[in-house]
Amino acid sequence: MPDPSFVFAQSLSGLTAAMFLFLIASGLSLIFGVLRVLNFAHGTFYMLGAYTTFQIVQWLGTGPGTFWVAAVGAALAVALLGAVVERFLFRHLYGKEELYQLLFTYALVLVLSDVAKIFWGTQQKSVSRPAGLSGAFSLFGATIPYYNLFILLLGPAIALAFWFVLQRTRTGRFIRAAALDRETLGALGVNVNALYTGVFVLASFLGGLGGALVTPVRTIVPGMDTEIIVEAFVVVVIGGLGSFWGTFLGALIYGQVLAFGILFFPRFSIFAVFALMAAVLIIRPWGLLGRPLK
Repeated sequence: MPDPSFVFAQSLSGLTAAMFLFLIASGLSLIFGVLRVLNFAHGTFYMLGAYTTFQIVQWLGTGPGTFWVAAVGAALAVALLGAVVERFLFRHLYGKEELYQLLFTYALVLVLSDVAKIFWGTQQKSVSRPAGLSGAFSLFGATIPYYNLFILLLGPAIALAFWFVLQRTRTGRFIRAAALDRETLGALGVNVNALYTGVFVLASFLGGLGGALVTPVRTIVPGMDTEIIVEAFVVVVIGGLGSFWGTFLGALIYGQVLAFGILFFPRFSIFAVFALMAAVLIIRPWGLLGRPLK
């Protein structure tokens, strides 16, 4: 039987991976829930956030606070790119069939991936952990890096902040209304096009931020966008496409199933995740907390 401290450490590792996935998948779910677009290119925004963070760190050096400036700057740069993409490309996808959306966004993945290779090449890149979070501490016999603890706290904080915005603010009410009936909302005088752009920018910011924050714990390589988008789709399928809390729950389940799959069945850990997704699709096709599409 595995040592309890090792099990605890593995659980925390799964939670850390879940919080990274939540940042990515929440943007993916937000775009689908409001814009009704399956954005396969969302993983590319994550990759560009990682590469841009690396580039800003190279420009600024390794001084105190450099990583945080680079992470926020990268997320804002990806958000700006998201605004351009939504305004000139995605606006033509609204109301189209899902297959057309997937083909279009996959083509965007190929284009942006090649652009990234032109700028940064194909060699692995890495970013050091911020100085204030470079150490670790011991808890119940497990060694926990300070940076992982920061990610564990950041994920729920972002989830609560978004819940507050969506449920307790005027903008949040508009976003929820747009997800239900765009035409009626527009008839009431709300600029729905601007609202859609804002939602896409917000989702792109989350994707870029996820990519920026993952750089101290994962190498930056071409292809990381397709890897993360598959994981993000698994998360939103389990939790429910368009469901914010479903995405959070799906990320937690994914992280724990993968972590303990690696611990107990290392050769079948990935299979366990996809088997769980298949079971959810069979029993509840709209996800654990999602709603059937009308």
